[in-house]
Amino acid sequence: MAKLGVNVDHVATVRQARRTNEPDPVWAAALAQLGGADGITIHLREDRRHIQDRDLRLLRETVTVKLNLEMACSDEIVRIACQTRPDQATLVPERREEITTEGGLDVVGQQDRVAEVVRRLQDAGIVVSLFLDPDARQIEAAKAVGADAVELHTGQYALAPPGPKREEELRVLAAAARQVRQLGLVLHAGHGLTYTNVQPVARLEGLEELNIGHSIIARAIMVGLVEAVREMKSLVS
Repeated sequence: MAKLGVNVDHVATVRQARRTNEPDPVWAAALAQLGGADGITIHLREDRRHIQDRDLRLLRETVTVKLNLEMACSDEIVRIACQTRPDQATLVPERREEITTEGGLDVVGQQDRVAEVVRRLQDAGIVVSLFLDPDARQIEAAKAVGADAVELHTGQYALAPPGPKREEELRVLAAAARQVRQLGLVLHAGHGLTYTNVQPVARLEGLEELNIGHSIIARAIMVGLVEAVREMKSLVS
């Protein structure tokens, strides 16, 4: 049964729209845990568009489940991660102009740099996952750089319309999932998953963790965060 990591970035997005102190992603994390979240995920971006350094510090002190920090391979963020020591760091690509993460990390094209960051984080006692497209070369490179886990980017599956196209994207994910497991890496998945499309991904063999944010926070506006997390937890279980 896959564990559910709840991403609270978009709570901070609302707060930063007014540069005020509410809503607080630290409070949101507490409510998500009450709803049954197995982990809390945040992305400390270089441009600080939503999560702030203060949030990471307080979440490290207050989260009682797994704390997963999404991050770029930048020296500044690596240094902060090594100081605060989240339970897990997930390395993702990052571009200033993007609205959200648009694809997987290119490990093949920067293998030495990723390997260096993986070593630095692991030396600080942090489990390292790489956010990758379901691409065989990238997954092989994840093994080569010493990563502990791979989070498969499910964005193309999520964007595909129901029917043959979505089924094809699911087959691509399933093949990548098999490769991840065969290489001895822990299997995670996430990006763009919703209450209506999550279950086929949750049923991938060997999947240990799903990270979902926007859809849960969107539903929470209507039904409350505790209930929104409970509903998603029920689906992925």
